Amino acid sequence: MDDAQIIDKTCRWLEKAVIGLNLCPFAANPYRAGRVHFVVSQERTAAGLSDELRGALLDLQAADPRQRETTLLIHPWVLNDFAEYNLFLGVCDELVAQLDLEGELQVASFHPDYQFAGTASHDVENCTNRSPFPTLHLLREESVTRAVESMNTDEIYLANIETLRRLGHGGWDALWRDVP
Repeated sequence: MDDAQIIDKTCRWLEKAVIGLNLCPFAANPYRAGRVHFVVSQERTAAGLSDELRGALLDLQAADPRQRETTLLIHPWVLNDFAEYNLFLGVCDELVAQLDLEGELQVASFHPDYQFAGTASHDVENCTNRSPFPTLHLLREESVTRAVESMNTDEIYLANIETLRRLGHGGWDALWRDVP
């Protein structure tokens, strides 16, 4: 699979799940305006991904938010095991702190095998954070703050659980039947 195919599959996920199911009410505007930057990592090690994440964070910080509001760092070749991926999220937080970007940028997480604490791996609500490939979502704190001020984020989480339970695994799987 080449970079274009990986990005295409990620865009389909954004369109059908994240935006289509309204799992993130704040995603549609930057996506449709072309302010989401996609990076496909070729890294095969966590250390290499950490270096690439450093560069992606600094690039996002330097970019004009009117041109690039957020970055999706898709890494299909490393951290495919969810437990390893989940441990790497601590590295992400440390890196944000080392770069003195706390309060400016943050990293959200998506993975094909995402599992929230206290859930079983097959629980459908885990699909809210399940993406086609392991993905680190680099966000501007300013965007997150605006979103939080405009809506109760607990309501989003609860609505997402309700949506996915209503949809069920059959409905979730049906979203992807026409996706190559």
